[in-house]
Amino acid sequence: MKRLWLVPVAAFALASGLAHAGAVTLTGTIGNRAILMIDGGAPRTVAPGQVIDGVRLISVQGDQAVVEMGGQRSTLRMDTPTIVGDGGASASGGSRIVLPANSGGHFMTLGAINGRSVNFMVDTGATVVAISAADALRIGLQYDKKNPVRVNTANGVAAAWRVRLDSVRVGDVEVTGVDALVSEQPMPYVLLGNSFISRFNMQREGDQMVLTKRY
Repeated sequence: MKRLWLVPVAAFALASGLAHAGAVTLTGTIGNRAILMIDGGAPRTVAPGQVIDGVRLISVQGDQAVVEMGGQRSTLRMDTPTIVGDGGASASGGSRIVLPANSGGHFMTLGAINGRSVNFMVDTGATVVAISAADALRIGLQYDKKNPVRVNTANGVAAAWRVRLDSVRVGDVEVTGVDALVSEQPMPYVLLGNSFISRFNMQREGDQMVLTKRY
């Protein structure tokens, strides 16, 4: 049985680390205007055609909004952080990740699994990348419920399912073929465990974690 410890965090901030992209969240709508939070900043009301921090609002429909950054259009869904303007997962030739600690001492970042945006928290105590079933459903990750495993969490034993991720990306650094678990345990973020971290040399520099890709 694999051990997986889920550490509760009261609050966290996203640190993107993306050179030519933005982490954009749709937090609400007012008529045809969208309330956007860009790179963890304060929510701002944006009208169609208006540009805020390089992000242009194209349209709003229901609980979705279309935005554009760097010539790339993306559809935002309510309260779901999305990487906008990164040109897609193909731009992934980097080898170094720098993550600042948040006020709680945790290392958070926006990234992607199989090209779909997720919120990561670095957890060196997790054997593998750990994803909630809700996040797996949101990003279209398929997993086989016929072969569950049991994992230890901070809230007791929970069912989980082994999967292999095609890619895990943070900033412009991408790792392929990463082992993971999909857990029935609700989580506000994806745990970036040792199946990803072990591919890097890890250093602490003050309040920063520096990951340098080994292979």
